[in-house]
Amino acid sequence: MKKSITDPTVKFFIVVIGLVVLFGVLKELQHIIVPLIIAYLLVFVFEPLNTFLNKKKIPKSITTIIDLLIILGFFWGLSRFIIDSFSRLGQELPFYEQKLNNIVQNTAVSFGITDKMFRDFNITNILKQIDYGGIASGLFSSTLSLFSAGFFILFFFIFVSSSHVRIIEAIKKRYIRRQTEISLEDIEKNLITDQKKNEKIDKIKNERKKKIEKTFKDITEQVQRYIATKFLISLVTAILIGIVLWIFNVDFLIVWAVLTFFLNFIPNIGSIIAIILPTLMTLIQYESVGYTLLVAGILTVIQNLIGNILEPKVLGNKLGLNPLIILLSLLLWGYVWGIAGMFLSVPLTAVVKIIISNSESSNLQFMSDLMES
Repeated sequence: MKKSITDPTVKFFIVVIGLVVLFGVLKELQHIIVPLIIAYLLVFVFEPLNTFLNKKKIPKSITTIIDLLIILGFFWGLSRFIIDSFSRLGQELPFYEQKLNNIVQNTAVSFGITDKMFRDFNITNILKQIDYGGIASGLFSSTLSLFSAGFFILFFFIFVSSSHVRIIEAIKKRYIRRQTEISLEDIEKNLITDQKKNEKIDKIKNERKKKIEKTFKDITEQVQRYIATKFLISLVTAILIGIVLWIFNVDFLIVWAVLTFFLNFIPNIGSIIAIILPTLMTLIQYESVGYTLLVAGILTVIQNLIGNILEPKVLGNKLGLNPLIILLSLLLWGYVWGIAGMFLSVPLTAVVKIIISNSESSNLQFMSDLMES
C-alpha cells in the first residue's frame, strides 16, 4: 500500500523545492521555452482571424500562411523603423554631443565647480575611449540571438497552430479519464447498482468535460482580452505622449512614442523608462532645466492618469489580478527570462490564476483568492 505524505511542513518544503527546480529549468531552457510561449500567445491572438477565415472555407494551411505574412510584415516594418532611427541619430550625433558638453560645462559654472575636468568637459574624448569592437561584437551577438529567437517563434508557430486543437483534446481526455478513475473508486465503495454506477460515471464525465472546456475558453479569452486591451491602452498612451512631444518640438518624437507603446507592456517599470528617455532628450536638446521639468511633469501626469486610473479600471477588471501579484510576477519572470519575461509576466500569471482557480484543492483555491484583485 502506498504511503502518502501528510505532514504539512514536509509538503510545503517539497513544493518549494519543486518550484525552485522548475524555475531553474525554465531559466536554463529560456532560448527554447520563451519562443514557444510567444508562439502560443500568437496563436491566441490570431484565433479570431483564423476562426473567421475558417468560416469562409479557407484551408488551414492558407490561414497559417496569412498569419505568418502578418507577423513578418510587422517585424519588417519595426526593424526598418529602428534602422532608420539609428541612422538619423548617427547623422545628428555631433550636434547632441556639443549640446551635452554645454550642459555639463554650464552646470559646473553655476555650481561654482572649477575642476578642469568639468570646465573643459568634452564627451568626444570619452567616446574615443569606448571599446567599439566589444560593443559591435555584443550587438552582432544580440542580433544573431534576436534572429534565432524570431526563427524559433515562426517555427513553433507553424506547428502549434496546426496541432493546438489536438493538444487541447488530448489534455481534455487525460483530465477526464483521471478524474473519472478517482470518482470511480469513490463510487465502488458505495454498493450501488451497475445502472446507477454507469449513470454516475457519465454525469461525472460530462461535468469534467464542461469544466476543462471552460478552463481553456477562459485562458484564451483572458489572453486575448489582455493583449487587445493593453494594445489599445498603450496606443492611446503613445499617441498622447507623441502629441505632447510634438507641441514642445522634441526631436525623435516618433521614436519616443513607439518606445512608449512597447514599454507600456512592461508593468510599472516600463512607464518610468518611457518618461525618462524623452525627458533626457528634451534636456540635451534645449539645455533648459525648467523646460525639461515642464515636459517631464506633463508626461508623468499622462502616465499616471492612464496607468493608475484608466488601466486598472479597464484591465484590472478583465484579468482580476491583484496589483501586488502583478508586481511580484514582473520581478519573478523578469529574473527568470529577462526583458522577455517582463513582457510575458501578466499573461502568464493570468493563465496560472485561471488554472488554479479551477482546481478542487483548498490550498490552490487559497492561492487563487490571494491573486484576486
